Amino acid sequence: MIDYNPKDWFTFIFKFHKADTFRKLIPMLIAIGIYSFLVAYIETHYIESHHNEHLKELPIMHATLTFVISLLLVFRTNTAYDRWWEGRRQWGILNNSLRNFSLKLNVFVKDPEIKKSFSIILPNYAFVLKNHLRNEFITSEYQEDTLLPYNTLNKDKHVPLQVLTPIFEQTNNLLRKGDIDSIQLQSLTNDLNVLTEVLGACERIKNTPIPFSYSVFLKKFIFFYIMTLPMGYVFKLGYFCIPVVVFIFYVLASLELIAEEIEDPFGIESNDIPLERICNNIRANLKEILVK
Repeated sequence: MIDYNPKDWFTFIFKFHKADTFRKLIPMLIAIGIYSFLVAYIETHYIESHHNEHLKELPIMHATLTFVISLLLVFRTNTAYDRWWEGRRQWGILNNSLRNFSLKLNVFVKDPEIKKSFSIILPNYAFVLKNHLRNEFITSEYQEDTLLPYNTLNKDKHVPLQVLTPIFEQTNNLLRKGDIDSIQLQSLTNDLNVLTEVLGACERIKNTPIPFSYSVFLKKFIFFYIMTLPMGYVFKLGYFCIPVVVFIFYVLASLELIAEEIEDPFGIESNDIPLERICNNIRANLKEILVK
């Protein structure tokens, strides 16, 4: 995720970050510019006047479709941002639940070895979840833990559940050994239940993309809308229609690109949720709580 100062207008306007849509769209912008020039040149020099009268009416169609395409893009960007924000909210819930669990455990349990064990396996679960959402299997990020040797994990099975199982088992063992009572166990279990809820919510976001037909239709709509723009506007703007069409394409295509990037918030793109930072913060916070 990019850290930035929202008040620094100069940086936003005159510098092009690697995540800026302008850099990604440069080849298409050049192609659209060349296409617009060819259309303007052909219509100006080769199209007969009686055909020009019909082409001059094309802006009426564009004026009608502008409202439609605006609604579609607003829905597209709002839906994508909702997915991004829901993903960030779920990781906030995960962070809070692990903190709550650790604070309670620190009060309920006196054995420092038990606390140390939980200070390792709980943050490891956050890293496991991150890798699971990215379809990765990076055991080097996990700290060694007596509860679960990570060389025994089976990447062909559901890895987060393989980590959650010993966490629940060890928590239940605290009651059997008399370290906590049943009321304290219920309190701790409530926090652990949230971990599975967050897991399910994140998988729902990742595995349920925007409907294919909607995404395809919007891309085709933008393409044909842009392709017909210079045909009508060349009679009002002349060759000045070239930068106008290029700019309109830049705006519309940028909105679609931004929506594509943030609709899957768990990746490694510049605008995705900073999962590594969150996981490292969780590890530092839980160690501070449980390890004295």
